[in-house]
Amino acid sequence: MACTRFSFSSDELRVALSYLNGDVILGDTIAHKSSNSKVASLSSPSPKNIIMAENDSEAATTNTAEENDAKASSCGGRKTTLPPWNKPGPATVQFNTGLKVMNSLTRQKEDFVTMSGSRQLTWYMCGPTVYAESHMGHARTYLGFDIIRRILEKHFGYDITLVMNVTDIDDKIVERSAERKMDHLELTRHFEQEFHKDMRNLCVAPPTVVTRVTEYMKEIVDYVQQIIDRGFAYESNGSVYFQVEAFENAPNMHYCKLSPEQIHNAALLAEGEGKLTQEFASEKKSPRDFALWKKAKPGEPVWESPWGPGRPGWHIECSVMASDVLQKLTGQPNMDIHSGGIDLKFPHHDNEMAQAEAHCGHNQWVNYFVHAGHLHIRGLKMSKSLKNFITIQQALEINTARQIRLLFLRHRYNAPMDYGDDTMAPTLDLERKFVEFFHNAKAFLRNRTLKENQFWSEQATGLQKLLAESQIKVDDALKDDFDTPMVLTILSDLVKATNVYMESSAENEKLGLVVMNVATYITRILSLLGLNGLETIGLSSGDDSASGGASREDHLAPVLDALMAFRSAVRDKARNKDLTGILELCDHFRDEALVPLGVRLEDKSDGSVWKLANPADLLREMEQRNSEIERKAEEKAAKEAEAAKKEALNKLSPADYMKQLKLEDGTTPMYTQFDHEGMPTHDSNNEELNKNQKKKAQKLFKTQQGKYEKFLKSEGSNIAPSLGDVGV
Repeated sequence: MACTRFSFSSDELRVALSYLNGDVILGDTIAHKSSNSKVASLSSPSPKNIIMAENDSEAATTNTAEENDAKASSCGGRKTTLPPWNKPGPATVQFNTGLKVMNSLTRQKEDFVTMSGSRQLTWYMCGPTVYAESHMGHARTYLGFDIIRRILEKHFGYDITLVMNVTDIDDKIVERSAERKMDHLELTRHFEQEFHKDMRNLCVAPPTVVTRVTEYMKEIVDYVQQIIDRGFAYESNGSVYFQVEAFENAPNMHYCKLSPEQIHNAALLAEGEGKLTQEFASEKKSPRDFALWKKAKPGEPVWESPWGPGRPGWHIECSVMASDVLQKLTGQPNMDIHSGGIDLKFPHHDNEMAQAEAHCGHNQWVNYFVHAGHLHIRGLKMSKSLKNFITIQQALEINTARQIRLLFLRHRYNAPMDYGDDTMAPTLDLERKFVEFFHNAKAFLRNRTLKENQFWSEQATGLQKLLAESQIKVDDALKDDFDTPMVLTILSDLVKATNVYMESSAENEKLGLVVMNVATYITRILSLLGLNGLETIGLSSGDDSASGGASREDHLAPVLDALMAFRSAVRDKARNKDLTGILELCDHFRDEALVPLGVRLEDKSDGSVWKLANPADLLREMEQRNSEIERKAEEKAAKEAEAAKKEALNKLSPADYMKQLKLEDGTTPMYTQFDHEGMPTHDSNNEELNKNQKKKAQKLFKTQQGKYEKFLKSEGSNIAPSLGDVGV
């Protein structure tokens, strides 16, 4: 493996030897495993960088982030400790929901309190790098956090300011625009718009603020200069690097808060710097230092700076844009929540925090860091090389946005999730369960009013109590780090109990209100989770029968046309007293006329009920039903033809039967010569039958003799069989 060589002091060599001897690195000190005593401080980055590069570079590129963390933390007996985390301590907590959030900064669930102690919540989310189509890995992050945002806003009542960046300049964009011979802005604007379109199609609500790197160049240059002025960065040959050692040695500052076990992972450090920056590695004071500003290379997009033409490093953009927007909107650069994909924990998110804290002087820029889990395709990490790369547009051609969201809701947001037929099949079953429940509930409520008996039976009381218990359980699940799988389980059980109530209770004891209460609650929870799509702006029409500006006549015209045609046809049949024809018209009206209108009519023992559904779904069901009818008809016809063929053969005498036998080609006679009784003597090649062939022919002859005699008996024939009909 090729790597840059560095010179090391005697202290640094001592650190390296201690590491090789199995000593444990604890913060900035070294302690032998058999002793808790502290020894000399780490004065500068140790050669452990090089050692880790040798040991873990391959693992870093093939394992998941969770696997890398686990491997690094257990490698060679080394232990890692997380730096202290300060729980937000506003003067007064005016808004406390009891929510607990899995905080990557502590790796445990923490009580959630905003910086202000109010319902005002600030959130920064790492956005996309727009150089290619958005894929299902993007969906895992942005759809997953859209669910959390909805829960925070609609269930817990927070007022959220969500800032998301768009990376529209980096190494990948430079390379892709060069490959396509396009201006980098032309490339990025195209894919950014495609990203926003994909998000809309997934019903992901847009953020409060969107920022682009190329529109923040002045702020980035100023921000980098201020980090230099504070002594945490240095210029080298036209580039600027963050000095990790200086930051680590600063009072109360901690580097690599999220993944301390990855602090010396050379492969991840190099990946964070970008492919186009590797040749500048020798300009650094330490291999752990990372670029804040990259010196321009020939043919690359450049911006002017005090250090010469260049462009920002990858990590600096988030620190600058998040701090700038939040400072303008809230008066401080810090934030309550920072989110992103788990693969960005190190080095991107760790470097983000180091830069921001070096700039503002605050040792906790982020209070709660949350990460989305990995997405796997049929058990494997999504990769173009594995040919399991699925774009969002491709996924939406297979499943609806609601089905994809429901799949995500069946998994914890921060857990690995598999996307494939095995996980989608139960998701579709769950969707059908909810859809059918709402159909049944609407049909149940359609014929029930408050004029009827409102006495609460034991069954009705029990269902209402179950609803109240379910509401508490759902709230508890959402407080437990947004446990949406548990929420769906609770709602599914509530649906099951309500279906039993609607079906089994005595008709005069069934209360519409209790079913309405359950259906309304389930609708509210599913809506806040985003399963009813994006909300529109503005007030609904004053006429509840209209929507989208369409008139009442526009809505009713297709239905009235179908009814008029049905009425006219029924009148004609009635005049001719054709009762069978009227019943056939009723079936046609149910199966053909109403389906394109999105109406499912179901005949039941006590009457009929109608349900509204997606016309495309009903048409698909009708096509499947018709195909099944055609298949069964063809199968029946084939069986009848086979039976007729067998019956015709049974009418043949054994001699005639043997003469009509053919080989598999259907044309060549099986036998060519026969004796006086009709028994074959020569095969298809006019060669005399051998012993085994004769036995086979005799068996066929005797079997046909039995069938023929049975046929003659059924016909009641008194005609004596001919000599050729006598068995052997």
